[in-house]
Amino acid sequence: MIKIAIMGFGTVGSGVYEILEKNRELINRKLGEDIEVKTILGRRLFSENDISKKIVKEFEKIEEDPEIELVVETMGGTTPAYEYIKRSLLAKKHVVTANKAVVAAHGTELLKIAHECGVNFLFEASVGGGIPIIRGLFSSLAGENIKEISGILNGTTNYILTKMDQEGSEFEDALGAAQEYGYAEREPEADVEGYDTCRKVAILASIATGLEVAYEDIYTEGITKVDKIDFEYAQKMGTSIKLFGGMFIDDGKLYSYVCPMIISSSDPLYMVKSVYNAVMIEGHTLGKTMFYGSGAGKYPTASAVVADVLSVFKKNNGFKPYWSEERAYVEDMDKTSHRYFVRFQGRNEEDIAHCERAFGKSRSVYLEGKDEFAILTGYMREKDFKAVLEGTKGMIKFIRARI
Repeated sequence: MIKIAIMGFGTVGSGVYEILEKNRELINRKLGEDIEVKTILGRRLFSENDISKKIVKEFEKIEEDPEIELVVETMGGTTPAYEYIKRSLLAKKHVVTANKAVVAAHGTELLKIAHECGVNFLFEASVGGGIPIIRGLFSSLAGENIKEISGILNGTTNYILTKMDQEGSEFEDALGAAQEYGYAEREPEADVEGYDTCRKVAILASIATGLEVAYEDIYTEGITKVDKIDFEYAQKMGTSIKLFGGMFIDDGKLYSYVCPMIISSSDPLYMVKSVYNAVMIEGHTLGKTMFYGSGAGKYPTASAVVADVLSVFKKNNGFKPYWSEERAYVEDMDKTSHRYFVRFQGRNEEDIAHCERAFGKSRSVYLEGKDEFAILTGYMREKDFKAVLEGTKGMIKFIRARI
């Protein structure tokens, strides 16, 4: 009998417990022994007698229990989750977490402690919910030099943008709907400002490079400035707008970003709608491959946590994620190249002609009844684009494009 503990018994923690109970026979068949949740660290009281007997309020009862071999952390946030994870590893207990904030901020340290203590620190569910992207990068793509990782990594923002695209909603209305259906928190800043996606990108970039990629070094822009008129233009061009997170390596240099992107209908990521996530990976020999699935939610995330738990106890398990303590240098966003969609006030022919000359190879776009116009530039280095932009007037906004 394998005995484990769960720290935090909210949406994901309770999902982990349910899956372990429901699939007990399957798990026994795969491992040759049962997994029992011996202890649950939580504050709530439960009517179910079998759960209430397992509840403790002091972390020390988990830390000091020699029978508990593995700790599942589903508390969220960094405090006290980081401290409890660290102490669990130092107590020579395996740890499985879905906490992208802890992994992005302290993953390097915690991986080192796990290796020194001879235990596992696994975090598949921290990126992409039920999508097996982390194990895929570490195992299936272990022989690849990764050129680029890009994708849609936040279900909340993708739901909001999908609603704006398909129903013509304003941002605030789409956010309200996301909150009503439980896709967005009452305080949605981490999602809509891109911080959640940024932390996931930092984790993926650390895996891809083998170095510590600090989330603070990644250019991050959210979706709060995207409006329904942007989508009217996008639809006229046969495109859509998504919140992209990504990294790429060019000539040995690392670039990474999170920002809204206009994408064409021929892009495989164009069809990723609602709360779904997708990650596109390009390797030097593999070419491109895509991982797609439920990026959040109780059972998809809990399923990834349970998979990590099982992998710890499988015989001949060699999966131990790791990256160096050396910090990677992330190049400035000004050195990246994109196409740019730029909206300008007014419909003055002279201003339009000036913008078309200033941006060189470009396309003008107009909406009926709107006293404005837009320019879709060719590919430009961001620094050069901003320099040209300074010589124009009446800019409303710009959005990067990969079309």
